[in-house]
Amino acid sequence: MPAVLQIDVVSIFPAYLAPLDLSLIGKARSDGLIDVRVHDLRDFTHDRHRTVDDTPYGGGAGMVMQPEPWARALEHVVGQRGSAASARPRLLVPGPGGVPFTQAMARELAAEPWLAFACGRYEGIDERVYEFAQEDLGLEVTVVSLGDYVVNGGEVAVLAIVEALARLVPGVIGNAASLVEESHQDGLLEYPLYTKPRHWRGRVVPEVLLSGDHAAIADWRHRQRLARTADRRPDLLHASSAGADVDVRVATAGDLPELLTLLYAAGTPTTMESLREGLSSSTTWLARRAGRLLGAIRVEARGDTLWLAAPALVPDLDGDDLARRLLDVAQQTAVSGIRQLVVDSPRASAVRARTYRQAGYRLGGGHWVKRCSRHE
Repeated sequence: MPAVLQIDVVSIFPAYLAPLDLSLIGKARSDGLIDVRVHDLRDFTHDRHRTVDDTPYGGGAGMVMQPEPWARALEHVVGQRGSAASARPRLLVPGPGGVPFTQAMARELAAEPWLAFACGRYEGIDERVYEFAQEDLGLEVTVVSLGDYVVNGGEVAVLAIVEALARLVPGVIGNAASLVEESHQDGLLEYPLYTKPRHWRGRVVPEVLLSGDHAAIADWRHRQRLARTADRRPDLLHASSAGADVDVRVATAGDLPELLTLLYAAGTPTTMESLREGLSSSTTWLARRAGRLLGAIRVEARGDTLWLAAPALVPDLDGDDLARRLLDVAQQTAVSGIRQLVVDSPRASAVRARTYRQAGYRLGGGHWVKRCSRHE
């Protein structure tokens, strides 16, 4: 039975990839679910010293991997399935200058029938190899990075990437349900986990997990995921600059899960029940960019006053331009009879206080207040 996914790895240290024979990945290889083939780049050299590197043109420290051994190695990899144009692997080159490797990319790669990895060493691979792979061999080439740091070679990245994508291949993980609530699977981090014993060194398992109330457990776990994501990885909440392409519209019930996450990240946690109730008593404006939630502001009219919750933004949003835009949108909702706008944000940061002042608000009575003229 043919393998679901073929993976070819070219490296000058083939033994580095030995861990792919272990654990679930090793079992998947034995079961024919994935087919990992490791190739020694030095086998494609033409001198008795098996040379794969040389000094860089233009000077500089270190060595650069020569193009000819790589060209021969890639031709060999591609030639395993004949010359048909449709039989081509997708080539991945690990490197700190590549696109970030994410769970979304892992899912994308897991759906490919054939992947090839080129493990660079030293200062990197001669740039012409990328051009050769694309233009002469017809390969889709992606340079991919594990993170903003530098390691000695691409092998460690291949181990991580193959581990991440192979477990998504059908049949590799016995219980597919275990993949559903893992960290990054839906953009949030995983909830805390506990096992026996119930009491351990003065610490106990949260009571809700012992209650048998599955709805309460699910709710607790979801809240934990929101809080943990906001605390550890606020960047996962889709931070972005507030450019002109930001779309602002009124929130609906379908937006509440994302809004709940945003409010946790912005330091104003609430409950799903409270958000649902707020849909009928107030209006919440959401700001999105390319479909991703960046900020929100809640508006509620009480008599002649329009009350505004402090604009909530993703934590690492650059600047406060979006907060100002949300304030302006909220003001436009003021109907006839509204005499003042009040922002419930007495302890604003210096940046946010400046934004309020620029928008015409003044601090008074513990709130930021803006009087409406008869023409507004």
